[in-house]
Amino acid sequence: MEMTPELKHLRIESDADNIAWLHIDRAESATNVLTHEVLDELDRAFRELENQPPRGLVILSDKANGFVAGADIREFSRVADFDGALEIIHKGQSVFTRLAELPFPSVALIHGFCLGGGLEMSLACRYRVARDDPGTRLGLPEVRLGIHPGFGGSVRLSRLLGGLKAMELMLSGRSVDGRQAKRIGLVDATAPERHLRATGRALVLGSPSPSRPGRMAALSNHGLLRPALAGILRKQVAARASEKHYPAPYALIDVWKDNAGDPGRMMEAEARSVAKLVTGSTAQNLVRVFLLQERLKMLGRDTGFQPRCVHVVGAGVMGGDIAAWCAVQGMQVSLQDQSPERIAPAIKRAHALFKRRLKKPRLMQQAMDRLFPDHQGLGVSRADVVIESIFEDGDAKRELYRELEPRMKTDAVLATNTSSIPLEELAVSLSRPERLVGLHFFNPVAKMQLIEVVRGASSGEETVARAMSFARKIDRLPLPVTSTPGFLVNRILMPYLMEAVVLESEGVAPAAIDKAATDFGMPMGPIELADTVGLDICLHVAEILAGHFQTTVPDKLRRMVADGHLGRKSGQGFYRYKKGKPVRQGASTRTEGMEEISDRLVLRLLNESVACLREQVVEDADMLDAGMIFGTGFAPFRGGPMHYIHDSGEKSFREKLRRQQKAHGDRFAEDPGWGTATT
Repeated sequence: MEMTPELKHLRIESDADNIAWLHIDRAESATNVLTHEVLDELDRAFRELENQPPRGLVILSDKANGFVAGADIREFSRVADFDGALEIIHKGQSVFTRLAELPFPSVALIHGFCLGGGLEMSLACRYRVARDDPGTRLGLPEVRLGIHPGFGGSVRLSRLLGGLKAMELMLSGRSVDGRQAKRIGLVDATAPERHLRATGRALVLGSPSPSRPGRMAALSNHGLLRPALAGILRKQVAARASEKHYPAPYALIDVWKDNAGDPGRMMEAEARSVAKLVTGSTAQNLVRVFLLQERLKMLGRDTGFQPRCVHVVGAGVMGGDIAAWCAVQGMQVSLQDQSPERIAPAIKRAHALFKRRLKKPRLMQQAMDRLFPDHQGLGVSRADVVIESIFEDGDAKRELYRELEPRMKTDAVLATNTSSIPLEELAVSLSRPERLVGLHFFNPVAKMQLIEVVRGASSGEETVARAMSFARKIDRLPLPVTSTPGFLVNRILMPYLMEAVVLESEGVAPAAIDKAATDFGMPMGPIELADTVGLDICLHVAEILAGHFQTTVPDKLRRMVADGHLGRKSGQGFYRYKKGKPVRQGASTRTEGMEEISDRLVLRLLNESVACLREQVVEDADMLDAGMIFGTGFAPFRGGPMHYIHDSGEKSFREKLRRQQKAHGDRFAEDPGWGTATT
């Protein structure tokens, strides 16, 4: 079969058995995504195959990183209205329906990423074969972008797996590897790379009956059961996300509940639901968050830096967990502290992390072998990156650097995990201050994606680039920030936390304060967050920032720390803790005055965001939004603090600041950046 001349993203070959092999290889891109142009070419290819039917069709990718990563998110972000969105969705549905109705067997050969629209295309094939390795990932993550499958995925997956299994996969947005996919019935076979094509060929030639769900699984699609099951699903989703802020999972449940008995009707309901969602503010902002994440991922890519050995000094919670995470990511890691006894708890936590993340005994043992307790500091001389993570004391850090620098490789990076001390205060102890950079991790290290890469006045360009490259090598998002007190995230977060302490000291119940924040969209309320971080740590950082910015620290916080009430770790903070869980008392169901509480918390955060942008702590508003979303979980559906200001109109925020300043003092005084940094 000859390739149609107009095709630039596809290639069609025919073998001796008259099997057509359709190769997807999007031009000028490292990844296959379903752009409008790619969908057009797929449509033309399927029409050609209809006119000249082969014995069967195998669809595969020529990209090393995967099958198809999904639809082109950027195209959806540019959609202006419901009708425009519906046209795009109908186009994708029609192409995949044409594939599903081909009068001969079709097989998707899947390796690497097969997500979103890529999985929806494979579902339109009669069979699916997944490469058997950990790098193969299949999933429908659309809910994380504020939408749900729209190219027929909800229809075909429900029929393939049964309603409950299908809904669980779509509502969670999780991905599965090849073996898991085979176990749940998502793929028909798995095979190692060397047998992948042969397995696909065998399915075409043998043409077995397509996979179907078991009787009980299929029963979950029955019209009499769907309403009750949908109610259960809605309650499960509500425990994670509110319908007001994240409507997509609820819309998907309704599409299935109301239409699963009629595939044609469900297909149209799916399209109209996604068209409505994708033009709404939640989806637009979540797509924005995705693009911000992609921007951070691009940083530090082309430095050529290949770090293999890491030395971490300080085996406390942060240092130990940084060391463990680096070992998970394949680095050789030495962990130093004053004695083996101080390192032992970190090794124990590392083993628990390896068990949770890696699962297989062989992989766990390999990770343990990569993590070396090193109280003598022998690993310093061979490390490509040396990370200091001792307590927040400038004198102690400077003394440590005097000991480390003569023993380090000449091209090694020296990084501090300080959360608040400007690098200029630390670099004075170094003969080569250009090699010092900040790598500020966030707790818990294994969950928080962001690392602030702090550039001091003396930090060399190559050092900063290598630090960002290192962050990507350990699967983290680097955010370049300047070396100002508190950097970005802690500086913005601290006024927000301190206002929560002031509110509590005024008699507002901690549960009410936290509810106001979570109702706004924060993942955790500020009172519980302060308890979780540790009130002693909050006090220490707040005092450092207060010294630089002439702000006050609430007396209540000092008294609690003096009394040993440090939060979760001591069993008593603003909340009392039982088995690590806060015992909540007071007005968690309160509604009166909640807007006032929310305003006071959020205005402090927004005002400090404006100040950071004015002072160019980060490059631009987008980078500030990325830092706060990935560093604190700031309500993703709002798109970040600066985007929230822009979307809502800064005039109303400035008026609220003036009212709060009149009522509560100059901590609510407008930053001079309003009106300039926000435009």
